[in-house]
Amino acid sequence: MLAGRAVALLCLTWGAYQSLAVPRVTECGLSCPQGFACKSRVNRNIFNSFCRQPPVSMPRSVLGSLALSTAMKCSPPDGCSLLLRVNASLALHESLQGLEVCSTSLDTQETQCQTVQVSRASRQQAGQQLQVRFDCFEVAVAQTLYVTLRTVPHFCGVQLGQQYHMEDCREEDVGKNVPDCFAEKLSYWVDRSRKVILVQVPESGGPDYYVRLCLKRFTCEDAGAPVRVTGNRVSRRVSLPYNQELSCLCLEVWSATPDAVRIQTCPFKNVTESLRDTIHYHPGSQALSWEPACPMRGRVSLCWQPGPGAHCLELKHSGRPARGRVSVPQAVMGAEMDGQSPDMSSPQVQYPLVDTQPQLCLKFSTSLGFQVRCPFKQPRFPAWKMAVQPSPAPGHLRVAFFSSSPARFQVCLCHQGKTWPPACRRLLQATPVPAASVSQGDSAGDPAVAFVDIPGDEACAPSTCIQGRRTDVQFSVPQQLCGLQCAATQGTAA
Repeated sequence: MLAGRAVALLCLTWGAYQSLAVPRVTECGLSCPQGFACKSRVNRNIFNSFCRQPPVSMPRSVLGSLALSTAMKCSPPDGCSLLLRVNASLALHESLQGLEVCSTSLDTQETQCQTVQVSRASRQQAGQQLQVRFDCFEVAVAQTLYVTLRTVPHFCGVQLGQQYHMEDCREEDVGKNVPDCFAEKLSYWVDRSRKVILVQVPESGGPDYYVRLCLKRFTCEDAGAPVRVTGNRVSRRVSLPYNQELSCLCLEVWSATPDAVRIQTCPFKNVTESLRDTIHYHPGSQALSWEPACPMRGRVSLCWQPGPGAHCLELKHSGRPARGRVSVPQAVMGAEMDGQSPDMSSPQVQYPLVDTQPQLCLKFSTSLGFQVRCPFKQPRFPAWKMAVQPSPAPGHLRVAFFSSSPARFQVCLCHQGKTWPPACRRLLQATPVPAASVSQGDSAGDPAVAFVDIPGDEACAPSTCIQGRRTDVQFSVPQQLCGLQCAATQGTAA
């Protein structure tokens, strides 16, 4: 009894496995029931959409059903190809000469049609159901198709349609036997020292392959010439050089057959170091711009980083959605979600009138985390300085600002407590120094352009900081002096 159960279980398991496989066909052809005469032909006039009114005696339900399925035709050692199998039924009528089946790829808009003709003798059996099966629509892996079934001649309003998605390489039977899927089995290594990607194409004994690098944006754009790997090549390893590690730099592999499926894999998809390479400052307009080389979803903002490793505090009204290079529909959708007008000209994020302070940084937030980049830490960017000096007014300290170009400033007195940033009060506008009396007052040689005199008892109070900030730009960060030694009455913030 136990053995019988085991055999039954084995049969059920094998039956389930068999049902998962794609059915095979050995010959392409038309199948009609016994007793009916049918023949097929390729219909070249696929754009003829004219129709005629059906006879009064013809029911609208003359087309009974349309069923679609996948079949596979194999030719060792070249592998297998996928076919679309069409099953249709109709009720015979004396005015109905046959059926036309058309399959249109929604990816390429390519259309192929077949016409099934019913003999005059068979048409006389009015009302009889005729089942027709046709196996020979050649299709590609993962194609999305729209199939229409019409009468011949084409009667208005008498038509059936259905969308069908072909199996992709994840289906086990397809992945093992269709050459287009063999490219998924490629392996690669990144040699960072030589800046090359080594690709090993599987030895399938099938067709040749193409391998290339591309930038995956709306489409995968060329980043190098494709290399053809021939089936009789001794070594099926190719070397592809690259210039920069980008998250959208991908390998694309496809077999050298018409309409082959292209398989992509992106070795640097988690690399975000390239974000900083697309930051640009424009001295004439004092604008800071950023345009990522790859599509991305996230947020970018300006922030103030008062010291190495310190938390970067976001500046008000500086947050921007980061979309990178996306398609026009994505840009419109994203802009509508943000309540903004879509910008079709560029995915660039731009900040006008930015202060070139070393502590002013860009913060990028993506699904991989966040990064902070401070572009103005390079010596080539001019930065103003703030210093505390003795004031000509008794009992006061002078906060002086030094800059290589004209600028306007303000000063705040802040209390340094347990929280960050410190609470600030007492906003004071700096007085510009008249051009005739501008003097050298800094070791770097920049002239003093503005000053503020502050009562010494306020500036020297415990836990007090002096913050200075430019006011003639739209985005700026402060410089800060804390814990002044009022006996010395001099300090400099750089």
